[in-house]
Amino acid sequence: MSHSIRRLPLSALCATLALFVLAGTTAAPALAATVIHFQRESYAALLAQLRKGEVHAIVLHPQGYKAHVSLDNGGHMTVTYQPSEVAALEAQAHTHSASFAVATSTHKTTAAHHKLRYIAGALLIVVIVVVLAVLLVGRRRALVEEDDAGSASGGGAAAAPPGAGAS
Repeated sequence: MSHSIRRLPLSALCATLALFVLAGTTAAPALAATVIHFQRESYAALLAQLRKGEVHAIVLHPQGYKAHVSLDNGGHMTVTYQPSEVAALEAQAHTHSASFAVATSTHKTTAAHHKLRYIAGALLIVVIVVVLAVLLVGRRRALVEEDDAGSASGGGAAAAPPGAGAS
């Protein structure tokens, strides 16, 4: 009997599992690297950094009176401001060549839990396919071993007619 029948499905299963593990480990850091963390700062600290020319961009979010500030060194800040300070903040931003924008609120209608359901469903289908493949390979291997065992032990007796050896 050839051992390549046993090794092929096992190696294919191992290769498939290795690809899934590799895909999962490489995708997680890529997704985590895109998250921006904003440090809380005071309004006075923002004005000081504007005067020094360290501010790259300011985006105001009027819903909570918060400003997201991007610095030239790659840092990010969140600053709470008063509604009466918007005009002065905009003037200072333009004076020190920092971009200035006011964010508009848009309601997001996409729900994240639907994406998670699709991912979980896809993983379930993959697991079912792998289990079925393993079961099919095991069944095929058992049938091949039965055929080999049956032909080796009863090969000579099966060729003679049933009543020939009883005299």
